[in-house]
This record gives sequence, C-alpha cells and structure tokens, in this order.
Amino acid sequence: MNSDRILRTRTSRLLLALPAAVIAFSLAACSAPARPSVDELSSGIQKIAGGSTLTDAITDCIAKELIDSKISDGDLANIASGKDAVSKDGADLVKKELADAGTKCATAE
Repeated sequence: MNSDRILRTRTSRLLLALPAAVIAFSLAACSAPARPSVDELSSGIQKIAGGSTLTDAITDCIAKELIDSKISDGDLANIASGKDAVSKDGADLVKKELADAGTKCATAE
C-alpha cells in the first residue's frame, strides 16, 4: 500500500502543478509586445511614410523620440511593423509625439 500512496502523491503533485504551468503559459502568450528598438521603429516609420523624402537620420531621430515618449509598447510595435494603426486611447498621444518629433528632427543629418 505504501507504493500506491507514493504513486497517488506523485500524481497529485503533477495534477497540482499542471494548472500553474497552463496559467503561466497563457499569461506569457497574452503579454504585451516588447518595446521595439530604434532600428525597428525607424524601419516601420519609413514603411508608413512610403516613398517620402525622410532620410535615415530623420527617421532614426523620430524613432528615438517616440521610444522615449509615453506611447504604449503596443502602439510602438504597430508602428514598427509598418501598420498605420494605433489604439483608440493612444491616437492623440501618437499624433502629438509625432508632431513634436517631426519638428525637432526635421533638420537631423
């Protein structure tokens, strides 16, 4: 009977650990995207601008300004992937930060 008890104990431990592992995995899958790098964000800005006269120096400057701003990681990740879509809550902040960065970086070279 002792071996039966050990088996039940191991099985019980496994069954108790399984929900914790599932929860940890699901939380990792739902976590917010990481803040993109300057290079990733600069590339996304160039995709969105598509054929404009923005130089690499200007888009790098804008990217640095946006990363240092309070724009959410999710909105920055969208911009970095070349999507011209941001969250409804972040739209005004993105517009403001882009305008400020554009003004500051317009002469970057």
